[in-house]
Order: sequence, then C-alpha cells, then structure tokens
Amino acid sequence: MKVGARGWLSGVCRIPSPNCDSRPPGTAIELLVMHNISLPPGEFSGDAITHLFTNTLNTAAHPYYAQLQGVRVSAHFLIRRDGAIIQFVPCSKRAWHAGVSSWQGRSACNDFSLGIEVEGSDFVPFTERQYVALVRLTRLLRRSYPLRAVVGHSDIAPGRKTDPGPYFDWKRYLAAR
Repeated sequence: MKVGARGWLSGVCRIPSPNCDSRPPGTAIELLVMHNISLPPGEFSGDAITHLFTNTLNTAAHPYYAQLQGVRVSAHFLIRRDGAIIQFVPCSKRAWHAGVSSWQGRSACNDFSLGIEVEGSDFVPFTERQYVALVRLTRLLRRSYPLRAVVGHSDIAPGRKTDPGPYFDWKRYLAAR
C-alpha cells in the first residue's frame, strides 16, 4: 500500500463517499480516530455500512435504519472482519466521522484527523485479521502524515460516544503500531 498525491491508497478497495469536504487551508493531519461500526447493530455482513457512507442505505430495509434517514456520515477507512480495507474518503479531504468533538482543547476534530472504522461493536472482540490490517494501515499513515496521537471516538466525544469500545485491545494495538 502507498498513499498517492491526492490521498488515495493503492492496494485497497475504493468506494468514494460524497460525505466529505475540504479541510481548512494549512491544516495538518495530526490525529487518528478509531471507531467501531456494525449495521444493523451486532451484524457483520452485507453492504449496509457502504450504503450508509454513500447515502444509498434503504432505511426501510431494517427497523434500526429508520433513525439513519438523512444522516450524512463517512470515514476515511473501514476495516472489515476479514481484514479487508475499504477507503471512502481521500486522506486529503475531511471525512465526517467525529461529529461534535474536541482533542487537547481543539474542537472540530474532523478538520485535522483521519477516521478509521473497524467493523465491530462494543460487545464482541475484534478479529486477528482486523488488527493485522489496522497495524499495517497505521504504519503507512504514520509515515505519510504528521500524526501526533491515536485516540478512540470516545476520547474526543466523551459521554456521547463509546467506540471503539471495551473489546478493542489498545495495549496490543499500540504495542504493534
């Protein structure tokens, strides 16, 4: 994998999301934010996440989806349960993953961060393949951008978000990255 001039990675599946925009001029990418996601909650197959990030989710297909009507979100990357990486937003653009957020006194974390969704939930362990892919991706991003920290969504939106959740093995991930 390599990061191209426009922020797209080679060697990964690319599914462009419209849910992104330009970063503020001169803003460095300094933060990596870990998330978890499953749609419907607790289910780890299908294309619902891709449909959510591309605004094509059929909100009538599952009772949970009704609350997602009109929601416009994205992340730079998704790591599936089998370790496959999908990129939705080029690193040069601002993905809409953090929402109302703050890190070290700076608000609007989307401006200066990259978002990685790891397919999972707060209730089950992540897979070996996911950790391998995540470490590989993190190493590449650390070589390509001036990242100062890696945090969970819960760290930048405390009380509002819990992900990546209690089953995310921070010790293992941080030791390997």
